[in-house]
Amino acid sequence: MDISGDVEEFSRRIQVRFVTKLKSPLKIPSSSIALPSNLTRMGLSALVNNLLQSGNADWKPEPFDFLINGELVRMSLEEFLLAKGISAEKILEIEYIKAVAPRKEEEPSLHDDWVSAVDGSNPGFIVTGCYDGLGRHGKQYCCVSIATASKDRTLRLWKRNPSIILKKIRSYKILTGHNASVQSVTAQPSGDMVCSGSWDCRIKLWQTNELDKGGDSVSIKKRKMDNEDEESQSQVGEAVSTLVGHTQCVSSVVWPENESVYSASWDHSIRRWDVETGKDSLNMFCGKVINCLDVGGEGSSLIAAGGSDPIIRIWDPRKPGTLAPIFQFSSHTSWISACKWHDKSWFHLASASYDGKVMLWDLRTAWPLAVIDSHKDKVLCADWWRGDSVISGGVDSKLCISSEISV
Repeated sequence: MDISGDVEEFSRRIQVRFVTKLKSPLKIPSSSIALPSNLTRMGLSALVNNLLQSGNADWKPEPFDFLINGELVRMSLEEFLLAKGISAEKILEIEYIKAVAPRKEEEPSLHDDWVSAVDGSNPGFIVTGCYDGLGRHGKQYCCVSIATASKDRTLRLWKRNPSIILKKIRSYKILTGHNASVQSVTAQPSGDMVCSGSWDCRIKLWQTNELDKGGDSVSIKKRKMDNEDEESQSQVGEAVSTLVGHTQCVSSVVWPENESVYSASWDHSIRRWDVETGKDSLNMFCGKVINCLDVGGEGSSLIAAGGSDPIIRIWDPRKPGTLAPIFQFSSHTSWISACKWHDKSWFHLASASYDGKVMLWDLRTAWPLAVIDSHKDKVLCADWWRGDSVISGGVDSKLCISSEISV
């Protein structure tokens, strides 16, 4: 089969065969096709859509991406083959996949001040933190516990029961012990503990169970609701462990597995801590102030981080003998404020930056898969939600949701 397409200038033909792991009706015949070598991803995507439409009159075109030898194509076929030293004498096998890009932008949720934190770990709702001192969440259908951190040097634990209708809820536990603003909080996968990182250069571990025998009680009084004084009881909890080693602000902590906590700091280092011993088992010097950190990807072992330059760096600590990044992505134009792995993919992560953009990445190419330009000012936070959406918040006081992303 010979497909000429709309080619404005002469180019040699390449014999290709399209393959895919996608299910019907996204499969096209596997027979070889002669294509112009100057076709790019857009031309290949149009071709695949034409072939799908020829077998299904009701087919609605959608964007595709293309892999050759496991690497995403981001240039013409001719340029790609030359760059990778691949011979065009044999039939070239090209795998097509759904393009990872948002197909829908939800109506933004306007807050009263900067949106500095978002969490999409629960598919039933989104939690946000705001510079007005309030945490917010959407509708939910089950009882949940939430941990928050604040510039008031405390952490608070909250329990929300959807059967009880309240506009505001009180924390059931206040965790005290930091001597400066608490910058980051993360939960142990089992939910039994939380970990915090602070401007006091310390990392603290805390118990979360509501009836902690070691906690004292304090009374919170003189707060009015519906014009009536109310009194509530909140336990005060103390840290069960303090991890010492960073010399500047601990900007981010993550707890990907029960035994290990990872931390990033303005002292240019990333550390992995053994929860039982309190000692660091990994200490990587990165040369830059680090603002954000996440652990995921292949084997949930890759470390992604961003900081005081436009570059997202990724390390594989399993590789012996070197602590150099294995990937570096540099399409942002200002500091990186957030990076988050997709929890079901080895390849995909999202990033946010002070340049006002959120970008989606695939380790199989150095270029962003999508650039989300929903914010009008610095983006301060981002996360994945429900597996097919990216949520973000920023200086424009908006929570933005980009949805229908195929990963």
